[in-house]
Amino acid sequence: MANTKSAVKRNRQALKRNARNLAVKSTVKDAIKAAREAISSGDQAKAKTALNAAASALNKASTKGVLHAKNASRRIGRLQHEASKKFAAPAAR
Repeated sequence: MANTKSAVKRNRQALKRNARNLAVKSTVKDAIKAAREAISSGDQAKAKTALNAAASALNKASTKGVLHAKNASRRIGRLQHEASKKFAAPAAR
């Protein structure tokens, strides 16, 4: 347990931040899961909207400092790559 007033306050702040960050991470995970499900379903319009929502959630999380900016960028890129592979037109020969 914290011994000083400042340590007690820092502990209180850490608990608040932890709860807030958990909520943001949960939102991001849900958005990514929805995007992956939409991509695998094969509905291109649904996948596009879900992908935009996931990208938005990831960008918000990186802006708030919950995720590192490059981590968010990498996750968005991987989702977009997954979607482009699924919905790419077959190559003409």
